[in-house]
Amino acid sequence: MSVPATPPFVPPKTIVLVGLMGAGKTSIGRRLAAKLHLPFVDADNEIEAAAGETIEEIFEKRGEAVFRDGERRVIARLLEGPPHVLATGGGAFMDPQTRAAIRAHGISVWLRADLDLLVDRVGRRSNRPLLKRGDPRTILGELMEKRHPVYAEADLVVDSVDGPPELTLARVVDALKRHLERQAA
Repeated sequence: MSVPATPPFVPPKTIVLVGLMGAGKTSIGRRLAAKLHLPFVDADNEIEAAAGETIEEIFEKRGEAVFRDGERRVIARLLEGPPHVLATGGGAFMDPQTRAAIRAHGISVWLRADLDLLVDRVGRRSNRPLLKRGDPRTILGELMEKRHPVYAEADLVVDSVDGPPELTLARVVDALKRHLERQAA
């Protein structure tokens, strides 16, 4: 019988992944949670469960403002719980109240990816409401211009790379380790 590997460190707070759609927040988040022996929570799934509708339905029926309000409340509730890995929606960190809650109760990690990689990744799924309004490359470029300065407020910035997710995962683990060591010193 094999003994599970011990985690490389135990974070004192929830690790919150932020970034544009397609950056790898869910994929990397699941792997990070497994590596750190923490629960993984996808904020979008929690929002859908709370609303009893898909995000797409919320956007269509009630609009983005109603969605963002629910997103803010769900993330605040999730941050009150014990440490876990939390993948947020691409627009969550844009909300000042959500950013403040993440700053107070979490360690934010911006998964930054270049435009070509994002376009390639988001092209694999058709359930992204913001991309249904026009050309995905143009929309993502505009979102980058608007959101990157805000994402840069995250505690850590890690480049999401093309290739096996384990490459980006290793970068996240390394950045978190260094961050926690600096805070402990």
